[in-house]
Amino acid sequence: MAADRLPDDRLADDGPDDTQGGVTADGPAPEEMYPGGPEVEVELRPQRRLRIWQLAPIVGLGAVGSLMFAFPLAFDFGDSGAVIAMLGLLICSCAAGWGMMAARRVGYTWPGLPPRGSGRRPDWRVVLGYVLLVAVVVVLAVWRVARLR
Repeated sequence: MAADRLPDDRLADDGPDDTQGGVTADGPAPEEMYPGGPEVEVELRPQRRLRIWQLAPIVGLGAVGSLMFAFPLAFDFGDSGAVIAMLGLLICSCAAGWGMMAARRVGYTWPGLPPRGSGRRPDWRVVLGYVLLVAVVVVLAVWRVARLR
């Protein structure tokens, strides 16, 4: 172990012995790094889109809810038709709400509405149109289920 020691019993530093001005060059020059041409920037974030794990439960619940809603309307079997149809309507509504929330988290918006975080206010006529559309669909669905009794 005595043979491994440096003269004067001092430790060697990891840097070069001769530094000009106390600073050394830290890697290759820009021309050496990109010999093929200018630097190209690439977006590292993934694209915003709905993934399969977000879509699968929404589509599954929508299909089950649609079937539960459609069978009592189509075949009218007994007194339980209205209850099954209302359950189907509820499941369809939940799937639609889940789909809207998943799309909102990804960054999608309804046509006519400003993007999330833009600071702009939505136009009241567009919001009123969406509210009326949903209200008409709900009224027609409830009216049709109520007629099953």
